[in-house]
Amino acid sequence: MLLPRFAMLEHHVMPLADGIAAERGWAQAVAAGSGPQAHLWQGQPGWAVPASYARAPGWADWQARCAQSGTPAHVRSSGGGLVPQGPGLWNLSLLWRTVQSEPAQADAVYRELCELLERTLAALGVAASPQPVEGSFCDGRYNLAAGGRKLVGTAQAWRRVEGVPVVLAHAVIVLDADPAELTAATNAFEEGLGQARRYREDALTSVAAEATRAGRAAPPGGWAGRLAEALRQKGLDGAM
Repeated sequence: MLLPRFAMLEHHVMPLADGIAAERGWAQAVAAGSGPQAHLWQGQPGWAVPASYARAPGWADWQARCAQSGTPAHVRSSGGGLVPQGPGLWNLSLLWRTVQSEPAQADAVYRELCELLERTLAALGVAASPQPVEGSFCDGRYNLAAGGRKLVGTAQAWRRVEGVPVVLAHAVIVLDADPAELTAATNAFEEGLGQARRYREDALTSVAAEATRAGRAAPPGGWAGRLAEALRQKGLDGAM
């Protein structure tokens, strides 16, 4: 097993203004010896993009326009593609020290992360499995999909922080956001940046939609609280 034992999951109830900056701070704490950290958090409306987007012609102007519109675009350390942030989208950030900064075991980490998320979603009534989903934003082999539609994306970053190798394994979970609205927004972002990429509405679903389809009622305390509870039960509360 490559994922370490996490003593607890910290559920950030209030949205974070800059989740990428928060992840940098958590990585610094891990490098300084805090032990593995697990965070479930929601970002303010905006975007997280890999460094490749920042090399696109017109990026600086487009980033400024996004900030002016109240949906800032932040450049993250992991690869992949465009990822929206905001209501109904929850991020899981797992961080720990390792012995090397090169991602020699990245596939194994992805598999274990997906297994954790599969168990978690099953507790919410959703049967999901890893697969690419053509036409989804930030598509990859280690999406989690239900009925062929994406509801979780994953990413990794292996970095030296203050000289210490640290791994960030990350998932963005479409919990109860509207897939049609997300697709329209991501397509508008790509168009605004002058990119040809376009995404399909039918490539995306949400945990809430799939749980409802399976006959599960919405939890009294909301989906986010139930997600945090399931993550703790399935491995992020000292059990790994």
